[in-house]
Formats: sequence, C-alpha cells, structure tokens
Amino acid sequence: MLPRHHDPIVAIATAPGRAAVGIVRVSGRDLRPLIAQLCPRPLAPRQASYGPFLDAQGAPIDHGLALYFPAPHSYTGEDVLELQAHGGPVVLQLLLARCLEAATAVDAETGATALPGLRLALPGEFTERAYLNDKLDLAQAEAVSDLIDASTEAAARSATRSLSGGFSTEIRALDEQLMRLRMLVEATLDFPEEDIDFLQRADADGQLAAISERLRRIEDTTRQGALLRDGITVVIAGQPNVGKSSLLNALSGAELAIVTPIAGTTRDKVSQTIQIKGVPVHVVDTAGLRDAAHTDDPIERIGIERSWREIEAADAILFLHDLTRLDEPSYAAGDAVIRQQLPPSLVEARRVLDVYNKVDLQPVDVPAAIGSEGLSLSAHTGTGIDPLRQRLLQLAGWHDHPEGVYTARARHLQALAQTREHVDVATATLRRPAPALELLAEELRLAQRALGEIVGHSTPDDLLGEIFSRFCIGK
Repeated sequence: MLPRHHDPIVAIATAPGRAAVGIVRVSGRDLRPLIAQLCPRPLAPRQASYGPFLDAQGAPIDHGLALYFPAPHSYTGEDVLELQAHGGPVVLQLLLARCLEAATAVDAETGATALPGLRLALPGEFTERAYLNDKLDLAQAEAVSDLIDASTEAAARSATRSLSGGFSTEIRALDEQLMRLRMLVEATLDFPEEDIDFLQRADADGQLAAISERLRRIEDTTRQGALLRDGITVVIAGQPNVGKSSLLNALSGAELAIVTPIAGTTRDKVSQTIQIKGVPVHVVDTAGLRDAAHTDDPIERIGIERSWREIEAADAILFLHDLTRLDEPSYAAGDAVIRQQLPPSLVEARRVLDVYNKVDLQPVDVPAAIGSEGLSLSAHTGTGIDPLRQRLLQLAGWHDHPEGVYTARARHLQALAQTREHVDVATATLRRPAPALELLAEELRLAQRALGEIVGHSTPDDLLGEIFSRFCIGK
C-alpha cells in the first residue's frame, strides 16, 4: 500500500445540490474518539442513532442519523462513520468542516488527538480501500462505478451482476483451470522420466481445449458487457437535405434537430443517446457533406470539416441517401465522392450501412435502387425505423445472451485478448511432435497473469490510480 492508504479520509458521499438527505462519510482506524466529538453519546455498532451533530461548543449543527460500522464489517474494511443529515449543501459543508476540525481535538486526560491525519478523500478512495482490504476484487470495484454511471436498465442489471461477483467467479474458475494444467506441466518438468506420456494420460490437450472454450464464452459475454457500458457511436452522414436531422428525430422520438428544406440548416453536430434492447446507441447528426468550395458560408464549411472528424471517430456510419434524387447525375456524383472518402477501416469491417430515405414518396423502384444490403425507410412517417434499429444492433455486434451479461471495460477485453494469445500459443506448443514443455509452462503462466489483471491479482499502482480516479468523490 502507498502511505496515503493509511490516512483516515472523509467526504460528502451524496451528489452536489439540494436533497432531503445528505451523507458525510468517514473511514479510518478507530473512529470512536472522533464520534465522541461529534455525537452526544456512544453509537451502537450497525444501528442508526438519531440525535444532534455537535460543533466545537457543543451546539447542534443539525439533527440526523449516525451509523457506526466497526472494522472489518464495513464497506471499506475499516471503521466507517456515516452522518445522515438534511441534504442542503451548506449543512453538509459545515459537517465536513466539523469532522476535519474534530479530528484535531486533543483529549484532556490522555493528550491523544481524536483522529490524526484525517483528510479529504480522493475520487474513488472509499472503494479503493474496499479493494485493498479484500472486501471487493477489482472487477467488483469497477462495477460500483459502472452501476452509478449506467445509462440503461440493462446496463444497471449487468453492473449489479458484476458487483455481486458473477464476472469474478467466471474469471476465478478459468484461473483455476489454468493453474491445474500449469501444475501438471511443471510436475512433468520436475520428473522428466514421465515426459510427454504423462501429459497425454492426464489429457492435457483436452484440458487446454476446455480452457480455450471457457475463455471463448467469457470473451463473448465480456464484449456484450462492454457494449452495455459504452454503447456504440453511430454517425448519420450524407449530402445536404437527404433527411439526416429527420432521421435523428425519428430514432430518438423527439424533435431534437431543426428540419427545413434549406440546404446547410445543420451547421454543427447534434447528438442523442437512444437505447435498443438496453444497448446505448449514441447517434450523431452531422452537417450535410458537399465540396466546401461549393458554399460561400464559412460556418457551413466549418460544419463540414467537423462532420468528417465525427465520421473518422465513429463506430459505424449510416450513409443516408435521398430516393427522390438517385437519378440526378450531380447527386449521384456527390454520393460517389463521399463514399470514396469514408474511412477504409469501417468500409472493410462492413460498418457502413446504406440507408435510403423518403420511401413514402416512391419515386423509383425501391428494391432495385437499394440492393440487397441497403435499407429503405421514411424518416417522416416512421416506416422502416424498427428494422434500422435491429441493424444498428447487428452493427454493434450485439446478440441476446441466455446466461446474462456482466458489465465490462476496455481493459477487461485487452486482458482477455492477451490471455487468448498465450492460450493459443500454448495449444500450438503442446500439439507439436516434440513439445517444449518449458515454453508451454511459461505460456500458461503468462496467460494466468494476464487473466489476474481483471480481478486485481497483478495490477500495478499506476493502473489502480487511473481506475479509481474516474469514480465520484463519495465512493
């Protein structure tokens, strides 16, 4: 642990603003002297006590509930005190200042300070203490933040499953399988007379195949969990007046963007997050794309430049076409220019979806115009919007998982990818005619170490600082 991890800490644990109730939380070793400064009588463990919170002269700052959780039976694993007061910001700031002041009070009989070193908590430091004191593993600790930040019901439920230990249980089970095989291989190295026959009798190849299959299932659910947490960013792109803003309004079910027949109405991006089966989809409406030399409006030119930046950063693109203008040579040429400039990575990954708008006007033979991969719709009437939502899920890579999904982060995906690399190398090594068992053992060790980064078995301090710095102060 770093030296700061031994300091007692205090913070307002509820969100800024006015509310019926606000909480000031303290965590540290032996909070009883501090409690004696703040409360008129001792607190029974894990029982709510109503009464005044006292200032330095013994006058009440407020009346509320005080709860005392002695270590190790607390959220952080240390002594924890929660003062539940009225939720006005001034009251909570007064209580916070009083805690810091009371910590320096000196007992007249013993000469001891109430709580030496009490300081304001850093972001996420209460949950960091819970992790360091083995109350939560790292995946569970991250799930606390994910639960708070969840933007959909499905994301909240997946975070709850992770917080309850579901994801960690899967990781530990895979870790145990790796450990058993590792022990088998290293035992063979210790007794070389057994050689490869010993591994064959123990079905080492079958064990490794079972590890690979379990890893595949975990990778699949983890990718789905990352989708629930982060969602997918979809940019609506196309020439002016193809109905991009109307499509954003239709997808979101609200009049978010101004819609007019005047080219260049949308000057800057308009964003909205919708949810489809619980997956957040961040939809971005951009300015109409055309050659900047064809407009004298400097603001529109800036909007076009920003549109291309949004397209470069997108996870997927809805390339919107106007069915009423497909036969116009200048319009077809404009679409061709845009298609040539789309990011090759998205084109190759088939993450550019051709969408044909204004089907309600039926100017052409729609099936022949859109081909087999395109979608036709009317942003004005809503026809075809539901099939588009399903295609967006497909673009995101989402599929319903019968066993439920756990919340996940990019670092979890990276750790699993590293584990996969080592497992694949181990498999190839084992299946050689004369396998190098030292290399096999090393690949299994590296796979286990990469896997351990998910739950925090092998996580450096700088990564911990990065993870917990994204939490709110009170957690």
